[in-house]
Amino acid sequence: MSKPIVAVIGRPNVGKSTLFNALAGERISIVKDTPGVTRDRIYADVTWLDRSFTMIDTGGIEPDSSDIILSQMREQAMIAVETSDVIIFMTDARTGMVDADLQVADLLRRSKRPVVLAVNKVDSFKRQEMDVYEFYNLGIGDPYPISAEGKQGIGELLDAVIAHFPEKSADEDQNEIPRIAIVGKPNVGKSSIINKLLGEERVIVSDIAGTTRDAIDTTVKHNKREYTFIDTAGLRRKSKVKEDLERYSIIRTVAAVERSDVAVVVIDATEGVTEQDAKITGIAHDRGKGLIIAVNKWDAIEKDTKTTKKFEEDIRQILSFCPYAEIMFISAKTGQRLIKLYDMIDMVLENQNMRIATGVLNELLTEAVAMQQPPSDKGKRLRIYYMTQVAVGPPTFVLFVNDKELMHFSYLRYLENQIRDAFGFRGTALRLLTRERKGKDQ
Repeated sequence: MSKPIVAVIGRPNVGKSTLFNALAGERISIVKDTPGVTRDRIYADVTWLDRSFTMIDTGGIEPDSSDIILSQMREQAMIAVETSDVIIFMTDARTGMVDADLQVADLLRRSKRPVVLAVNKVDSFKRQEMDVYEFYNLGIGDPYPISAEGKQGIGELLDAVIAHFPEKSADEDQNEIPRIAIVGKPNVGKSSIINKLLGEERVIVSDIAGTTRDAIDTTVKHNKREYTFIDTAGLRRKSKVKEDLERYSIIRTVAAVERSDVAVVVIDATEGVTEQDAKITGIAHDRGKGLIIAVNKWDAIEKDTKTTKKFEEDIRQILSFCPYAEIMFISAKTGQRLIKLYDMIDMVLENQNMRIATGVLNELLTEAVAMQQPPSDKGKRLRIYYMTQVAVGPPTFVLFVNDKELMHFSYLRYLENQIRDAFGFRGTALRLLTRERKGKDQ
């Protein structure tokens, strides 16, 4: 089941990034006193009690004039409405309620999306009680007084947020149909690929608007199997600022990938692999999704005998963090090799859900350790007692060891390569976790 998405919106300087960093447990967003400085990572995984969610800092407001702030607030609110399950609307107790807050609250109220109202910079509720109560006038529910900087009141705020999440079993009946996210930069041909696939099949089982987002979910049948394609293609608003457009596409990518089993990252062959492509691919990799790199517009490239090999080498170099990703060269315009996308999706899904028996894994582990001794430090050597697979989607393995501090990243990579050599796992990330097992002879 995909993690719910929580978007944080609010005026400049109300403390969105401070809250974001407090919840993410690390300093991910840049925080300064100058409004509009949030520039880097805009999403993070957060766990509260037993619920995990992806938090998005929508940011992107520049303090040029009150009119521009208001229009950008509206834009930000629309992004939150389209991509999230729950919205945290942040306001500022010190400045009080302003016109922009009222107008955005009106938009959020009409969206029918769950909204949790946070009133930030409340260092003393007793002293600032009336300042907090003023925000009842927004008409979007109880205001939650917090101090993002002092990390006060955040627990009650998060309790209110997770109360809006669906029950954990709500998605189980949908999990039979694999979900494929078609992602990539704007204008690389994502919608063309979906349209071509639909045109070829002409068997649209259902056309449902995404329940919590503007991405359209289209279920298609191919060779008696159903697939749900999550289309993030239609950027509905033109942005004057390239950075805003990039930010918006990244937010939508996070939302789509979170809901998918397999991500198909579309790259424009005429442009080559870009930094933005690497960012988008990294989102799918971080979340352990099946990963296919589809190089579109291949018909527009002048080719010789080495063109494909050279392009593949470039992809492998720039996307070196995911050497397992499958690569295919297609043309949405001509339909070249597009039908083979289904076969590749099937193969990746199978690998995502492959289970290896513990006995077989430990035979492989014994051989791997014999070929390359585990690392040691100050005379103490890492001992690996056994390995077992604990999950699929992505395949996740736990290694029980005497001291996990001795497990070096390079040795984990070596063991992952041994697993891949033996069992394939093409197109899917693998997760190797280390656990200490006490009471053994060390």
